[in-house]
Amino acid sequence: MSVRNEHAGERRGPWAGLGGLPVAAAALTGTVAIYMALVAFGNLTDFGTNRQFVRHVLAMDTTFKDPDLMWRAIESTVLQDAAYVAIIAWETLTACVLLVATWLWCAGLRRRAYDRARRVSSVGLVMVLLLFGLGFMAIGGEWFVMWQSSDWNGLDAAARNVMLAGVALVAVHLRSAVPDTPAASESPAASESAAA
Repeated sequence: MSVRNEHAGERRGPWAGLGGLPVAAAALTGTVAIYMALVAFGNLTDFGTNRQFVRHVLAMDTTFKDPDLMWRAIESTVLQDAAYVAIIAWETLTACVLLVATWLWCAGLRRRAYDRARRVSSVGLVMVLLLFGLGFMAIGGEWFVMWQSSDWNGLDAAARNVMLAGVALVAVHLRSAVPDTPAASESPAASESAAA
């Protein structure tokens, strides 16, 4: 009696993968991709709003102004604007990487081959984690003590973004109970002897 693979005899139609982990990973990657694209687009088309945010955070002008910390402030508007442009460039690049990853997930669903999609998704999602975790929460929140500001505090939004990217990264690396592709070393003869 064969207990090899209960899915081996199933016919797989175009919708057979719905509800599986690869579809969930594709959806989460796509969600983060669209979110990052909209963030970058918003910063480009409404440059001034978040420019003020970055300027205030770096200048530390709405913190408690503790003299032991104020030496960290960056008051040069040129440096503040350079940091803001770098953030927008990072967001744009991240969105592009995640859009490519989403396309790879969708293309891989038909072939049940997801390794490239996983790798590219990982790069894009780690970029999100670096921007919002390292950039906003660690550097902005702790080095520039953004947590002290009631007016220019982006820690809650950064935490939401880190959570979304983290959940997506975990989903991307979970492995389904049904293997993505048959093992390369598995030959029909070996399968038959194992099933006996």
